[in-house]
Amino acid sequence: MRFLPVRAAALCSIFLALFTFLTGIARADLVWTKETGWRVEGGALSGLAGAEGRNALEQMNKARTDEESGSSRSAISTYASIAKRYPNSIYAPEALYRSARLRLSRKDFTKAFDDYQQVLSRYPNTPRFNEIVGEQYRIASALLDGARGRMLWGLLPGFTQRDKAIEFFETILVNAPYSDYAPLSLMNIARGHQRLGNTENAIDALDRMINNYSSSLLAPDAYLKLAQTHSSLVDGPFYDQGATKESITYFTDFMLLFPSDPNVAAAEKGLDHMKTMLAESKMKIADFYFYKRSNFKAARVFYNEAITAYPESAIATRAKARLAEVEAKAAKFAPPTDGAQPQEQPKKKRFFFF
Repeated sequence: MRFLPVRAAALCSIFLALFTFLTGIARADLVWTKETGWRVEGGALSGLAGAEGRNALEQMNKARTDEESGSSRSAISTYASIAKRYPNSIYAPEALYRSARLRLSRKDFTKAFDDYQQVLSRYPNTPRFNEIVGEQYRIASALLDGARGRMLWGLLPGFTQRDKAIEFFETILVNAPYSDYAPLSLMNIARGHQRLGNTENAIDALDRMINNYSSSLLAPDAYLKLAQTHSSLVDGPFYDQGATKESITYFTDFMLLFPSDPNVAAAEKGLDHMKTMLAESKMKIADFYFYKRSNFKAARVFYNEAITAYPESAIATRAKARLAEVEAKAAKFAPPTDGAQPQEQPKKKRFFFF
């Protein structure tokens, strides 16, 4: 029994050596030169053998020759055929990668992105992972900024595809959630939704940004944009103030979390506007109860809420003056303490017409 650990260690060493050997073989590189064409280096596994392997290699050489001579359409077609016919070979990811580059050069943004995505989805261990994610980000950014593809065999410019850009940024988030591109993608998703008028979706993207990437350098911008976006939903003091309260929260959080940020002055201005809006809304409600319903209790509540919403403002001063009016008027109709009858409210005059 005492030799078991030694045997286990020996077996582990053998297994590790075998795994390293096989991994080294499997990690063959595909190298191109004009003199020799494509060849496999650093390993012996291409995923194909015999006539099938020779045919795949011949097709790869044809596609690359077409690519070098400027026949991009023919090269793309051949690369697509290779990726479809030999998906488990070393040639497939290279074919998709080169097809994506050619499509991008032709401003076929959507198909280029899709080819890159096939590389990442089908061959996640590709050494080009970071490069491809970067290329996908570049495509999505170009579309968001209004880049147009080509239609009718490249003769006419296509339409803008900002909605497709948002979709691409969401895909990048799934592909590389821990990369530097993830928070950038969320900020661009928010920007895209705002440009398309989808304010609620923009808020969702910014909310995901501050919750999932709170330590990112983009977090201050996300807080400020959240506050400003909520502010854009405010219709005035006569309407529901839910968005006003959310905006106040994010303006306040921004100023507390990032006191040295250069945008603090803008946040202070925005916060002042939103607190004024909230206080004014309370004043409108209080005035209604006071002047239209003579409901002194409700008027007191809302005038006090106006003061609480923005204590240092001119609105708070006005609310205090109104409270004094409420107390004076309420005292006229309060039950006397000496047993005398309370003063009745003046009766409305009635007119009779015959």
